[in-house]
Amino acid sequence: MKYWHKAIIFRLLLAFSLLMVLQTALLPACNAQTFTFPNGQKRENVNFSFVKNLIIIPIHINGKGPFNFILDTGVNPLIITDPSIKDSLNITGLRPIKISGFGEGGEIDAFYSAIASVSVGNALVNSIPTVILKEDLFNLSNHIGVKIYGLIGYNFFNSFVVKVNYVTKKLTFWTPNLNKKIKGEKIPLEFLDNKPYINTKIETENGITDVKLIVDCGASHALSLEKQNESEFPLPSKNISANLGIGISGLISGNIGRVKKLWLGNFTFDNVLTSFPNYNDAAIKTLQPLRNGNLGADVLKHFNVVYDYQKYSMYLQKNENFALPFEHDMSGMEIYITSGDSHCVIGRIEKESPAENAGLLVNDIIIAVNFKPVETYSLDDISNLFKSDNGKTVLVEIFRDNKTFIKLLKLKKRI
Repeated sequence: MKYWHKAIIFRLLLAFSLLMVLQTALLPACNAQTFTFPNGQKRENVNFSFVKNLIIIPIHINGKGPFNFILDTGVNPLIITDPSIKDSLNITGLRPIKISGFGEGGEIDAFYSAIASVSVGNALVNSIPTVILKEDLFNLSNHIGVKIYGLIGYNFFNSFVVKVNYVTKKLTFWTPNLNKKIKGEKIPLEFLDNKPYINTKIETENGITDVKLIVDCGASHALSLEKQNESEFPLPSKNISANLGIGISGLISGNIGRVKKLWLGNFTFDNVLTSFPNYNDAAIKTLQPLRNGNLGADVLKHFNVVYDYQKYSMYLQKNENFALPFEHDMSGMEIYITSGDSHCVIGRIEKESPAENAGLLVNDIIIAVNFKPVETYSLDDISNLFKSDNGKTVLVEIFRDNKTFIKLLKLKKRI
């Protein structure tokens, strides 16, 4: 099987991918593990990378590393997605488990252990619940263009007050007893299954409605709506079919459209790009019946965000990104980096899309964009270019059947 059949696309709904792990695996109960600072330290700053709307931080496990992990408010426990590091970490007490989650398939194999020390900067926890996937199902490194080993979430956020500055790409965290004054509008959080939710409103074609959304900085989209009143969320009249990502159990299909308005406290956003996952792939597999959907990083990045789990609050202070619009890919194709040879390959092309009209094909290797070698771009650069300007022409040079071709790709806003 070609790799792209497994990868499919990167509009990765990490909330859908990993949200169900702890619940559906029926892991044993354990006490809350807390990160602490050494020698009376109270706060720390850590720089992060921000790629495809994902926060990537370096962590150490059992003294080994650093390893790049995605920081994700919606994940619990620690997830190691790349099992290649399992043996080198000397994690003891591993036991096999079956886990399931969103997607079209069934259960997958993984390992569980609660014996692993993890450090973020100088902050250390000596034992943390850890799930290690037996197979690297998500191939995050190939889609992000940065080596990724897993996700970290609840235990870190629950140990500190955590500020995410999306402009300076700096993570600041301090002990809850520091009583530091926090800037921004306070938004109440509700915790269900150790995951933060907000209660807010959206406006659709059918009017204004209340919604309960999980706050997920590890989901790259803006907004996802799974269900309403125990049935699928009504689609807007203008929408496009899409593969929305890969879940624990496989492909998540659905549609992409927009909601007219989203409220976050006194802040409002218009024409918010929204995913509507297939009800059978997502909503019926959710063990939290009250939730309607998921608020992702494409909205959160418009603010500097402070999470204070101990006081059931987050604080939003608008930043330089606040006026950025919500745009979808205008090329109609997905690309990824192959393992080993680092080729930039087209993995999927949507029917009647600009990519198909330009004569691009699945498995074409992209060697240059606008006459610049593809190596001079990051995957994030290319993704941003492909959703930059309706009607813009992009020159794409490809390698196919031992020949090179130049294709004129005219971007088109499809939603």
